[in-house]
Amino acid sequence: MSKRQDALDYHSMGRKGKIEVITTKPCATSRDLSLAYSPGVAEPCLEIEKNPDDAYKYTAKGNLVAVVSNGTAVLGLGNIGALAGKPVMEGKGVLFKRFADVDVFDIELDTLDSDEIIRTVKLLEPTFGGINLEDIKGPECFYIEEELKKIMNIPVFHDDQHGTAIIAAAGMLNAMEIVGKKIENAKMVVNGAGAAGIACADLAIKLGIKKDNVILCDTKGVIYKGRTEGMNVYKERLAANTSARTLEEAMVGADIFFGVSAKGAVTAEMLKGMAKDPVVFAMANPDPEITPPEAKAVRDDIIIGTGRSDYNNQVNNVLCFPFLFRGALDTHASAINDEMKLAAVMALAKLAKEDVPDSVRKAYSGEIITFGREYLIPKPFDPRVLLHVAPAVAQAAMDTGVARRPIEDMSKYVEHLESLQGRSKEIMRGLINKAKNNPKRIVFPEGNEEKILRAAQILVDEKIATPILLGDEHDIMSKSKELGLELDGVEIIDPKTAPNMEQYALDLFKLRQRKGVTLSEAKKLIYNNHNYYGSMMVENGEADSLLSGINSHYPDTIRPALEVIGKQEGLSKVHGMYMMVFKKEVVFCADTTVTIDPTAEELAETAILTANKARQFNILPKVAMLSFSNFGSASSPQTIKVAKATALVKAQVPDLIVDGEVQANVALDPELVAKQYPFSALKGDANVMIFPDLQSGNISYKLLNKLGGAEAVGPILMGMKKPVHVLQRGDDVTDIVNMAAVAVVDAQEIAAKRV
Repeated sequence: MSKRQDALDYHSMGRKGKIEVITTKPCATSRDLSLAYSPGVAEPCLEIEKNPDDAYKYTAKGNLVAVVSNGTAVLGLGNIGALAGKPVMEGKGVLFKRFADVDVFDIELDTLDSDEIIRTVKLLEPTFGGINLEDIKGPECFYIEEELKKIMNIPVFHDDQHGTAIIAAAGMLNAMEIVGKKIENAKMVVNGAGAAGIACADLAIKLGIKKDNVILCDTKGVIYKGRTEGMNVYKERLAANTSARTLEEAMVGADIFFGVSAKGAVTAEMLKGMAKDPVVFAMANPDPEITPPEAKAVRDDIIIGTGRSDYNNQVNNVLCFPFLFRGALDTHASAINDEMKLAAVMALAKLAKEDVPDSVRKAYSGEIITFGREYLIPKPFDPRVLLHVAPAVAQAAMDTGVARRPIEDMSKYVEHLESLQGRSKEIMRGLINKAKNNPKRIVFPEGNEEKILRAAQILVDEKIATPILLGDEHDIMSKSKELGLELDGVEIIDPKTAPNMEQYALDLFKLRQRKGVTLSEAKKLIYNNHNYYGSMMVENGEADSLLSGINSHYPDTIRPALEVIGKQEGLSKVHGMYMMVFKKEVVFCADTTVTIDPTAEELAETAILTANKARQFNILPKVAMLSFSNFGSASSPQTIKVAKATALVKAQVPDLIVDGEVQANVALDPELVAKQYPFSALKGDANVMIFPDLQSGNISYKLLNKLGGAEAVGPILMGMKKPVHVLQRGDDVTDIVNMAAVAVVDAQEIAAKRV
């Protein structure tokens, strides 16, 4: 099937187009209807009449943006008209929602009259919290935006101008830093004098490039003082005092080239004439002025970016507009001003210098991504962009007086933004905050693994924990340097040279001498197996928790911990649990990793430990003891076991909401429970699922992960005397940091019990 047909099928399959409107409040009963519409809706109407700002409180206005276009400059397609441009505007709405949870109505206006567009958009002001002008050709787009900004009291932003300029400017700043040039001394050429080109030049000047060092070109050549052909007031403002008349002449000695023009506009000869270490952003869409391979064949000192995703340094507007509007909307800003745009530039430039998460690497085929000539700009799928750009924009809105609802606590605002990216982010942030209140020491037996090193840096930077890395110090420091990490605050121990190695071996021998382990074997285990050494550190109080398994099998990690640290007193064994995070809810599943065929007593232990773990995540546990039977509807050894376990849990923890044996659908169906099982302590709202055996638990959580779209956090080990948690081979850096937070909170609770 052709790519063309793929695209057509994508837009036409199922519900046509790419967007729909959904309700955010229940509308299932007559009461719901009376509140949503007549007569209940009158109350917020009257409140808004008294105080117009209450529209942000009672309606969707504060999270609603209009994407407005007349279709005169659609992508690289040109003037295809308002209706033909609608798929693009819908797509813009998808990006707003996907990246920043901003709702959008796309509005296509069938007119070429700029004043008619201005009048129409002004009339829409009561509906929207912001206006995103899109794909309107120049110079009309400049006039339309300028006039709307004068007469409207909500943000108006033409993305084709400023979005491109903001992303390119961030890349330019980083590129100039890499080549060691000062921006105030740089010479810049911009080819393309439409919306994006003029905005790029204007923003570069605001960032410090001297206006006299900027040359703007269009299809007729250099825009110079005194030129009359093809001019307008916007080009005139940037007309250069230069003798250059062609693009090739203008590029002689240039440090920076921005292209927003056409395929092939830049030749090899033009590049040869540029200054040392030239910075070239060839952003023509869909084909650049010159491709990176063509450019690098001419200049091996060139830094180049394009608008395309198949090359490095992609200038993609999705890095800007969703997050710029997010910050503006959240402060109820009356405008998007230059300071807010510059704040976005600086936030993007700074973010590119930080360690790149594994989730981003996975989105780009696992490639190594580090700040440098091939990575100047954050990747479009980097979830951290929201957390950096929106707060920076919001702060700038407050600093410049356009914010009508200032953000009182910026750290809490960042946490709110995290929650927009998924329920797991919200939950884990709460746990991380708990960990930061009293950081603990975590020993990492796999201390030389890249992901562990990167996670250790985050744990130190965010003050979540004090990492202890086991391994060869020279190897660890060498790898850290390669990764650009500074492991200040991280302890490194090489068990092979540690002074307590002999004592640890003797201690292990005493623990295992009646389990077939000789002193010689104990020495080998301590010397060669870092999991034994790390477990001994935890047992002796020299570390508070152990985290391992990124490069080993589950049993190889848990066995040393069990032999050295052991399970809690009074428990039959340890148990394993996963937290399954859906968009709107969280479900805890156990035992999913340890006990193959538990007894009723072991099932009861699992239920109580998992309920306690749910409380650790600030979630009230409601426990379903799962089976293929409902309250005795089928009798077998398996169902009898579950029923007995349920009785044990109720006897041991009388105030815990728990019931069983029950089928999974009943545990989650309030209507079915109300009709058939009104006596049940559960009301179809279970959030802790206790499986009758390891096989069913392991299968179920993996199905929820792959088919149900739930994010799996774990495995979380329960019942150890001291905190030990097992990583998985596929875990990324974020997973490691999350599990470290779990380990720290576990250690905090154990320490509190001792007191």
